Amino acid sequence: MKKILLSVVCTLILFSCGNERVQKTPPDNKLNKCTLRFSWWGGDDRHNATMKAITLWNARHPNIEIKAEYGGWDGWTEKINTQISGGSEPDIMQINYDWLVTLSNDGEDFYDLNELNKFLDLSGFNEDILSFGTVNGHLNAVPVSLTGRGFFYNSEVFEKLGISYPETWDELMTTGEIFYENGCYPIDLDIQSGGTAWYISVVYVQQKTGREFLDMNGNLGFTVEDMETVLEFYKRLEENHVTRTVRERIDADGNSALYQSPEFIQGNIAGVLEWNSAVGKYESVLDKGVLEAGNYIGDENGNNSGWFVKPSLLYAVSANTKYPDEAGAFIDFLLNDKECADILGTSRGIPASRYAEEELEKTGKLDGLTKQNADMLDAMNTVTISPYMELSRMKEFYNMAIERVSYGKGDIPEIAQELYDNITEYLESIK
Repeated sequence: MKKILLSVVCTLILFSCGNERVQKTPPDNKLNKCTLRFSWWGGDDRHNATMKAITLWNARHPNIEIKAEYGGWDGWTEKINTQISGGSEPDIMQINYDWLVTLSNDGEDFYDLNELNKFLDLSGFNEDILSFGTVNGHLNAVPVSLTGRGFFYNSEVFEKLGISYPETWDELMTTGEIFYENGCYPIDLDIQSGGTAWYISVVYVQQKTGREFLDMNGNLGFTVEDMETVLEFYKRLEENHVTRTVRERIDADGNSALYQSPEFIQGNIAGVLEWNSAVGKYESVLDKGVLEAGNYIGDENGNNSGWFVKPSLLYAVSANTKYPDEAGAFIDFLLNDKECADILGTSRGIPASRYAEEELEKTGKLDGLTKQNADMLDAMNTVTISPYMELSRMKEFYNMAIERVSYGKGDIPEIAQELYDNITEYLESIK
């Protein structure tokens, strides 16, 4: 895998999260009686595993009760932003990569986890991994794992149609036509919070041009012409019936997540482009062994570069917590404890903690779709995703452009120019 870029977040300067700076409660190097709130998002597989882990913690530490707050991804960012703005956020939070940019641009709005080393052991993490959570020299968050989006297919549907999993873009287009003749689609690409429609199209252009869409400092690497190619490629995906149109998706599923959609569960949608750390929610709604990992798609010359990797998620402690030591101890439990590792498995990806990974290897639980996909990524020349790419406002720009293309509301060159201008102006305004 391409070497991870160090200290990518610490050079980013955006804006304050809006809440007044408070005096942090210093560690007292003791574990006191308290109740801590812990929040995360995910699918049922992650929820169930995490609740079992919390039950274990509460049994071991009856004086330090963990209260769970969890839900799906849609709307989760807005919920946490509201809580932080009002000073009512949980003590411990599962956070997304770009939240460090928007919520703690100077490293002061989350607790510096280096200060919690009495109860939080970070010796199982290399510096490259920890750099993802470092802002202005402060360790604001610990990455739980690294992840990338991969293709996962309903093997029964592909076998029924006698089709192999596509390995090139041309094969993907041909697969779409065959599926459509049989009343179904090989994959789904959403323009909701997942943003897979934009993602796959950007990968295609990165592979084609060798240019990166955005660098780690938020500098745009694509030209207007590249933006046109992105949108033209997406249009081809629709025209070749690789994916449903935006209207078809909304008519069938509304705002429902794909893994909850009858279209996916019944096999009318036979594949998904998903983070390997989150594929369990798709696997759990199909019969065991039906969902399989497919190859990363490349061109006819075997070039499959341009695919992204990033921290799947990170654990952070609120700067407002009254119990920093206790919060650090709980994060240590989630990251390093052997029994907890067996419970959580790969529900958040392949653990970045050496101790948790070794435990899963020992117990034979370091397998399955997450591991298969992660091994593919390790062998590839990947691109570290810029945190700027995942900002909510940026996603609004991508999705608006994709939607206009899908509905035929404007010429692609015109839409591409507007998208380029919007992104350029926004990036300049926040740096």
